[in-house]
Amino acid sequence: MSKIAAHKVYIISGPAGVGKSTTSKELTKTFKNSAYISGDYISHMHINGRKKPWESSEEMSLIWDNILSLTKNFIKYGNDVIVDYVTFPKEAEWISENLKSLNVEVIYVVLWTDKKTLLTRDNMRVPSARMGERCVILVDEFIEAGLNEKHIFDTSNTSLDEISYAISEITNNPKYKLN
Repeated sequence: MSKIAAHKVYIISGPAGVGKSTTSKELTKTFKNSAYISGDYISHMHINGRKKPWESSEEMSLIWDNILSLTKNFIKYGNDVIVDYVTFPKEAEWISENLKSLNVEVIYVVLWTDKKTLLTRDNMRVPSARMGERCVILVDEFIEAGLNEKHIFDTSNTSLDEISYAISEITNNPKYKLN
């Protein structure tokens, strides 16, 4: 007989500008006890000596070790966890593997849209938060990383008014489960 997972960890990923933060924050509100972990916030905790994560494997390891530690702590205290960060398949598998002993269900969703829409959405951000061409580069990196289509949720035709549909899809469709 299999154990029922006590808590869930949702990894909400995708290229910059696709709606990760908006979706993650709304998803967090749907649970009685939940925690929101922004990979960007974790990344920016490192001040002196910080490198761009996409240019440094050491920096990326530091970020993921911190995300894992926080996730474990929140689970320990009875929370479902939502991780909002650009997460490639190998990182999602790594975190899932490192959480196996905690009997949690890991849900991996990669929000997706076309490159033109990404750039349009990115340009709507405040100038200091814009990623520019990095949005488009990330699309190609996800494809090169061997992203399984079952983890993709297309946000091309999803407006902010339809976020409840996205939340329902993410929480109810078993295709996004990793373990």
